Amino acid sequence: MVYILRNATVVNEGVITCCDILLKDGIISKIDHKPISIAGNCTELDLSGLYVFPGIIDDQVHFREPGLTHKGDIFTESMAAVAGGVTSYLEMPNTKPPTTTSADLQAKFCAASGRSFANYSFYFGATNDNFDEVMLLDKHQVAGLKIFMGSSTGNMLVDDDRVLDRLFANSPVLIAVHAEDEATIRANTVAARAKYGENPPFSAHPEIRSAEACLKCSQKAVSLAQRHYSRLHLLHLTTEQEMSLLSNKNISDKKITAEVCVQHLWFDVRDYNSKGAFIKWNPAVKNESDKLALRNALLEGKIDVVATDHAPHTIDEKLQPYFSAPSGGPMIQHSLLLMLQLVKQGIFPLEKIPDWMSHNPATCFNIEKRGFIREGYAGDLTAVDMNSKTVINHGNYFYKCGWSPLDGTTLNAAVKYTFVNSQLVYNCGKIVSSPAGKKLSFT
Repeated sequence: MVYILRNATVVNEGVITCCDILLKDGIISKIDHKPISIAGNCTELDLSGLYVFPGIIDDQVHFREPGLTHKGDIFTESMAAVAGGVTSYLEMPNTKPPTTTSADLQAKFCAASGRSFANYSFYFGATNDNFDEVMLLDKHQVAGLKIFMGSSTGNMLVDDDRVLDRLFANSPVLIAVHAEDEATIRANTVAARAKYGENPPFSAHPEIRSAEACLKCSQKAVSLAQRHYSRLHLLHLTTEQEMSLLSNKNISDKKITAEVCVQHLWFDVRDYNSKGAFIKWNPAVKNESDKLALRNALLEGKIDVVATDHAPHTIDEKLQPYFSAPSGGPMIQHSLLLMLQLVKQGIFPLEKIPDWMSHNPATCFNIEKRGFIREGYAGDLTAVDMNSKTVINHGNYFYKCGWSPLDGTTLNAAVKYTFVNSQLVYNCGKIVSSPAGKKLSFT
C-alpha cells in the first residue's frame, strides 16, 4: 500500500511544520511542503488539524513472553503499543526462562516474527556466570546487555563485584542497568516489618525501595562505567539526588545516558493513598520533589529518554497485600498522551517530545534509520488529535491484563493513526492490519 499523508503538522527535530508525506515500500519516500503527486494507485489521508510525530521508541518494556503470558504477550502488548503511537520497543530479559543464553534470545526473535505489530528487539540478560555468552553478542543485532544490580527474578541479580567489573570492562554492547542497592533494600524491608508488621501501606514502598538505595547503586554503575569507559544507560531513574551523576552534553557526545519512565513524571507519593498497588513499581514512585527534579532534568538535557517500563500483572496479583503484590504495571498505550498532557499543562514544550521519545532512543541505541521523520527512513509515524479526548477505562485499551493505573483519567489528546513500516496498523481506535513489526537493526 502507498499512502500520501496530506497537510500533516509534523513535529520533528525541534521544528513544527506543515507538509505532505509519501509512504512507499516501507519507508518515508518523500516529504514536501508542496502537494505530492505520484503516478499509480495510492491512498490519501487528509491529516489537517492532526500533529504527526515520528513513531515512539520505548526502550524498556516487559511483554511477558515466554513463560508469563497470562499477564501479557508479544501479540497483545504490541497492539497496545501501536494504539499509543509506539512503533518500536526493546524488551527485557526477565521472562521464564530468562533471556540469558543465545538459544533463549533466538527463541524470542522467532516468537516476535510475524506476531508483533511494532518493531522489536530484545536485551540479553547478565548473570553471575554467563560471561562467555555475553561476549558472543552481536552489537548489530542485540539492543543491549541488561544488568540487574538490584532485585530481579530467577538468577539475574548480578551481585558479584568481580563479575560486574568484568562485564563493564568487556561488554560488546550497550550496558543498561536497573540500579537499586540490594543490601539497602533488605535492611529497609526489615525496618518496615518492624514498623508496620506484615501488612504495610503501599505508601511505604518508597521507604523500602528508597532514594538511598537508588543513589548508592547508580553511583556504583557510573563509577564502573567511568573506570572502563563503558557505554552505560541508566534505566528508570527516580530521585533528585541521582541527577547529580548526569551530564547535559549532547546525547551523541555522551558515554552515560539516562532514562525516566513516564509514571515517575506523572505520579508521586501522594498518589499511593488512592492508587495503592497499582502504582507499585521498582524503583518506587517517590516524593513530589523527585518528580519535579526529573522533569527539570529532562528540560536541562541530563535525562535523555522517556520510556514506560511497561510490565503488566493480572489484577488478582495486584490486589494482594503489599509484600505479595508484584511491582509493575501497564503503561505503553498512554505514554505519549501523558507527555502531551504535560505539554498542555505548560510543563514541557511540544517540540521536545520527539527528542525524548523518538530521536534520543534511536540515537542512544544506534537504531538504524528509525526515530526521525526523514526521507529514506522507515515509515514509522503516529498522528495525534490534540483537540480530542481520551477517557481511559476498562474496555478501551488492549492490555491483556485488563486494567490500567490511569483508569478514570481523561487526557486531552487522542492517537488517531499509527503507521509501522509504512503500513497503517491503527486507525481511530481499531487495529486494521496484520502485524507489521520488523526486527530492529543497530549500526
